[in-house]
Amino acid sequence: MNQYFGHYSFIQFLLLNKTCLLSSKGHVSLHRHRQRTGKEGQVLHRSKRGWVWNQFFVIEEYTGPDPVLVGRLHSDVDSGDGNIKYILSGEGAGTIFVIDDKTGNIHATKTLDREEQAQYTLTAQAVARDTNKPLEPPSEFIVKVQDINDNPPEFLHGPYYASVPEMSNVGTSVMQVTATDADDPTYGNSARLVYSILQGQPYFSVEPQTGIIRTALPSMDREARQEYDVVIQAKDMGGHMGGLSGTTEVKITLTDVNDNPPKFPQSVYPMSISEDKVPGEEVGRLKAKDPDLGDNGLVKYNIIDGDGMGIFELSTDSETREAVIKLKKTVDYETKRLYTLKVEGSNPHVDPQFLAWGPYKDEATIKISVEDADEPPVFIAHSYTFEVEENAPEGTLVGRVHAKDTDVANNPVSYRIPQYTDVEQFFSINPEDGMITTTRPLDRETQAWHNISVSAKETGGHHQETKVRVNIKVKDVNDNAPEFATNNEVLMCETIAPGKLIETVSAVDKDEMANRQHFTFSLAPEVAHNHNFSLKDNRDSTASIYVLRKGFSRLTQDVYFLPVEINDNGFPAMSSTNTLTIRVCSCDSKDTILSCNVEPYVLPAGLSTGALIAILACIVILLAIVVLFVALRRQKKEPLIVFEEEDIRENIITYDDEGGGEEDTEAFDIATLQNPDGANGFLPRKDIKPELQYPIRPGIGRPAANSVDVDDFIKTRIAEADSDPTAPPYDSIQIYGYEGRGSLAGSLSSLESVTTESDLDYDYLQSWGPRFKKLADLYGTKDCSINDADEGEDS
Repeated sequence: MNQYFGHYSFIQFLLLNKTCLLSSKGHVSLHRHRQRTGKEGQVLHRSKRGWVWNQFFVIEEYTGPDPVLVGRLHSDVDSGDGNIKYILSGEGAGTIFVIDDKTGNIHATKTLDREEQAQYTLTAQAVARDTNKPLEPPSEFIVKVQDINDNPPEFLHGPYYASVPEMSNVGTSVMQVTATDADDPTYGNSARLVYSILQGQPYFSVEPQTGIIRTALPSMDREARQEYDVVIQAKDMGGHMGGLSGTTEVKITLTDVNDNPPKFPQSVYPMSISEDKVPGEEVGRLKAKDPDLGDNGLVKYNIIDGDGMGIFELSTDSETREAVIKLKKTVDYETKRLYTLKVEGSNPHVDPQFLAWGPYKDEATIKISVEDADEPPVFIAHSYTFEVEENAPEGTLVGRVHAKDTDVANNPVSYRIPQYTDVEQFFSINPEDGMITTTRPLDRETQAWHNISVSAKETGGHHQETKVRVNIKVKDVNDNAPEFATNNEVLMCETIAPGKLIETVSAVDKDEMANRQHFTFSLAPEVAHNHNFSLKDNRDSTASIYVLRKGFSRLTQDVYFLPVEINDNGFPAMSSTNTLTIRVCSCDSKDTILSCNVEPYVLPAGLSTGALIAILACIVILLAIVVLFVALRRQKKEPLIVFEEEDIRENIITYDDEGGGEEDTEAFDIATLQNPDGANGFLPRKDIKPELQYPIRPGIGRPAANSVDVDDFIKTRIAEADSDPTAPPYDSIQIYGYEGRGSLAGSLSSLESVTTESDLDYDYLQSWGPRFKKLADLYGTKDCSINDADEGEDS
């Protein structure tokens, strides 16, 4: 093994089992052996090993011009003739480390860094140059990189943050900082570190060997200075000159402790409040200052003394931490004008370590002055209740309310009733003295209580007003007559026996009589001696009605009216006459009412339930037949015969219009009905259009124009229709508007004739037969018509 010391000379070491043996030729002997004798004298033979070396050393960061000779390999079988070839394999072989295959010299071709790789494991072997046959077994060795001080110390976790309580003792540990050095700690002083403080003195110090930072001054106050920036240095080579160094920053914060008592900025706090304020109103605030933080700076406030302890109360604002003084009870300027309170502020959390620095509390005095305010008048009573009799005349005194001004000025007071509390204005009040009177008579039965308000305020200027509740009860007087409690009809059987009770009546009275109310009953004088019914006063505010006779019949009289007179016991006594309605009904043998109507007597007697059901069934069937017939009629097809030219005479025309006489020409065309020439020629049927049109037979023409025999004309037309081969086999309606030429009567239409004043004589209609009797009666002589009209008016 060859190892260089320095950069210029080297010494070759050959290690064999930790023993350096140099052969006479300067190489390692591979054929020597040792004999070892056992305990029993047995000779132990150890096999020869060609060459073995443990490790080589090469210095890191070598920057010389030539490659560094690491060492030389040599085998005993190498005779120097060049037949031996040395082979190197392993980590970095051929790249970092190269070997001369003839001489066995190993060189490092690159600069090595121990911090990157501290050692390399290689394998060497000697082989025949021509056959590459191994001449020796392979041997493994290590090349270690020798360290130099080329890495400064580093603080891997900086910058650092630490805290320490204020007022800590000297030497209190703050924190420990640790630096690392990449150099070999086992070789020399390259990794031996020493700590020192560059910034932060005289407040803190650091232990050179451990890096523990400690406080160096006593009584460091957070309120004076809270943060400190400390710089720590770590230097290798034991801190000697030439060593490398590194620094880090440590930010140290002093934490708070309760070392300050609370303090009020003022010893006396003046405050004021108006007398018109209500309880809960804020009077003022005060705050004790405490420079400590968090719970250490909390201040608790209490009222510990003063003549206003019952008038005022104290609370703490959770956000501002101020003491809030509030009004607990109302104050009166006229009664007391100044109050004094003593308030204490103390720390609820005291550190026993600093208890001797106390006391941790402070006191302040509060002077509260009461200010005068324009207060509204005050009523003597919180509410008033009065009584007044109903029906009392207008202007009746109800009562009086009274209010006074409590201010120093003691101004007069005016009164009024707000309209919204007395909408119908039943009452009025004197604005000067508060006397309440009625404006009209009151009715207890309409409204028994009146609840109003009265307001009072000082006269003159804009002053406040106050209100009070006034309840007025209307006292009852006997001004209502009694009446029946119920107005139901009394039902009575036709077969009722004489002397039987049919009803017990009672009465009610709107007046307020309570348990003293009593009613008496009697029949009205006009029916006192009737033969149908009698009345008995039961003397318990009820009366019984009895039947005096028998033989009642609904057919004769179904309803009886019995007037009853009722009297009360009020003062003055009131009475009224009420009518009791008694209806006669049909009953069975058990006096069970069956019917109280007259209509059922029209029906045949003795109909059983089955007969009624059968009648109803027949009615339903008839209705079904009618509905079916109507439905079929609606589904009937249009007539089969169609007119080529529509003739108005052969159509039934229905007008839902009331004619206005001959002057009414808007409803329809009268000329169509008056034209007899429309029947000229043969007119086919409307429902069937014939293929051939038959001429009118000569013998069946229309009558002569001057004929007035309408009966003959109609018969002729009927015979013509019966003999017409084109007529359908069913009956049809033939309508004719024939009037006859030269007729004296003209048109017979009621639309024209009824309203016209014509001088024509229609008496000839009497000779036309029974079919025209109605027309003859309608259009007879005028005298007859006038006489008939007079008789109708007389009737």
